[in-house]
Amino acid sequence: MEQLSFRPVTAPEAVLARYEICRTRDLEEARQCGEKIFCENHLCNLDAKSSLNTSIFYRRAGGIGIGRMSYGGALTIKPGVLDTFALIQMPIRGEEQIQLGEQKVLCNPSMGTVINAHTKSLINHRPNTEKLIIRIERSLIEQHCQQLLGRTLTKNIEFESAIPIASESGARWLRMVSWVYDCLSQDDDLSPLMSAQLESGLVHMLLTNQPHNYSAEILADVPSLAPSFVKRVERYIEDHAHEPITIVDMAEHAGVSSRSLFTGFRRYRDTSPMLYLKEMRLRRVNEELLRLSSGSETVTAVAFRWGFNHLGHFTTDYKRRFGESPSATLAR
Repeated sequence: MEQLSFRPVTAPEAVLARYEICRTRDLEEARQCGEKIFCENHLCNLDAKSSLNTSIFYRRAGGIGIGRMSYGGALTIKPGVLDTFALIQMPIRGEEQIQLGEQKVLCNPSMGTVINAHTKSLINHRPNTEKLIIRIERSLIEQHCQQLLGRTLTKNIEFESAIPIASESGARWLRMVSWVYDCLSQDDDLSPLMSAQLESGLVHMLLTNQPHNYSAEILADVPSLAPSFVKRVERYIEDHAHEPITIVDMAEHAGVSSRSLFTGFRRYRDTSPMLYLKEMRLRRVNEELLRLSSGSETVTAVAFRWGFNHLGHFTTDYKRRFGESPSATLAR
């Protein structure tokens, strides 16, 4: 059987050996354990003759979590939309057929996968498959991406799903993963500094190595540096998005004309100041809805608080931006 060529100090089959959090032959117990790490999910045993023998090893370091897991038998995993994190999977042996929206990816020792935070997925786990998993908080990825870009994101980060391990970029990714797994497998007492270094190194490698919709801008040979007045207005918008600010307010704060402000945003941000403000408000509504419990407040109240007075237009913009209605976000 094909096996992943993985050469860290710690052998793949011994990764996180001291951090076992689940070992069971019970389907419901396996589901509950997976739910603690990932999100609400449904497991369906596909073959009654195939013995379920779940083992999960897992450890967190800041905003990342790494693990090694196998279900033993053949089953279907329905995690739905991950929402708050992205998931990278790299089989040590065996394979999984993963449905990502309309796309299908065969995940095996030669091909890892990235499941984006906003992508609906369905995983067919084949018998005797064991895989390495990396869970990265969506907020952490966005924070690092914004630092690399020097600006606020206007769209969700969407990585290409396939990670070809045999490629040059796949080899770079594997070296980084090997280091992270070694550290977390062998060092019981990680210092906060080391934990932050692991977190930062892994996320930076993912953003600069795995293609996504911001890659071209991040990897540009001569990045276009926005003038200081554009950055001042961005900070002003972020700090005052809850207020009824206008283009005149922005221009006065920046110390430039409205025309210069429009030109600067169009050239360096490919948007307008008011669209940037709307994007910021949509993000703040999304963050607030995710924090609220269903029934504690209405979508209308939150939308109005952030300056959206036309609920129909707001709902359309929100769904286009986040892939679901605001009421669906609130119901999570």
